[in-house]
Amino acid sequence: MSLFPHKTKTSNRIRVGEFESLRHFPVRAIVIAILVITATYTIQLTPARAQSSAKTATQAFVNQALQVLRDREKSVIQKRRELKPLIEARFDSGEMARSTLGYHWRSLSLDQRASFTRLFTAFIEAAYLDKVQNYAGQQVQFGQSRSLGQGYAEVDTAIVQPGKNPIPVTYLLEQSGSGWKVYDVTVDNISIIENYRNQFNRVINEQGFPKLMADLRAKQRQLGEG
Repeated sequence: MSLFPHKTKTSNRIRVGEFESLRHFPVRAIVIAILVITATYTIQLTPARAQSSAKTATQAFVNQALQVLRDREKSVIQKRRELKPLIEARFDSGEMARSTLGYHWRSLSLDQRASFTRLFTAFIEAAYLDKVQNYAGQQVQFGQSRSLGQGYAEVDTAIVQPGKNPIPVTYLLEQSGSGWKVYDVTVDNISIIENYRNQFNRVINEQGFPKLMADLRAKQRQLGEG
C-alpha cells in the first residue's frame, strides 16, 4: 500500500535503483536540491489558487535561498544558520520519514516511529547544510507547474551551470494548514525519497532496524563534523 494513498496523480518519474551501501547517499542530488528544497511558501492559499501560487511561492523562496548562498560576506557557518530554519519550515519531515521506511513503518512501535522521525529529520537537515559550501553560482530557471489534485502540486525547475547541461529538478508539494510543504524532490528524474527508501529497506531487511538507526546516527555525526 502506498504511503501517499491520496497522491494518486504523482509525477511519472524514473525510479532509482539501490545504492551499494548506506554510505553512498545521493550527494549530487543534495547539492542541487538545496537550491529548491528551501523554496516552498508558507502562506494560506485557497484550492483554486494552489497550482499558480505554488510556482509564485517557489520563485520567491528560491530567490531568498540564493541570496543567502551568494552572500560572500557570510561564512559557511552563517549561511547554514540562516538556511536551517528555512529547511525546517519547508520540509514535511514526518511524511518524508514515513515514506522512506515504506512498509516497515507499520511494524514499528510508536516510540520507534518518533525516534526515527527525529533522527531522520536531523540527518537530512545536516546533509543539506553540509553541502552549502558546494554552491558555485548556479542559476535557477523555472518551468511549468502542475496540479496533482486538490492541495498537491509539482513545479519544474532547472539548475543552470556554466558549460554544462541544465539539471532538471522537480519538487512535489502538499498544501497543509501551515502552507506548502515539500514531500519529495526529483533530480535528473530520480526521487530523493526513493533513494533513501531503497537504502533503508535493504538495511532493515538484512540487518534490522537498530542497525539503520546506528548508521543514521553515525552519518549525522560525520556530517556535523564537516
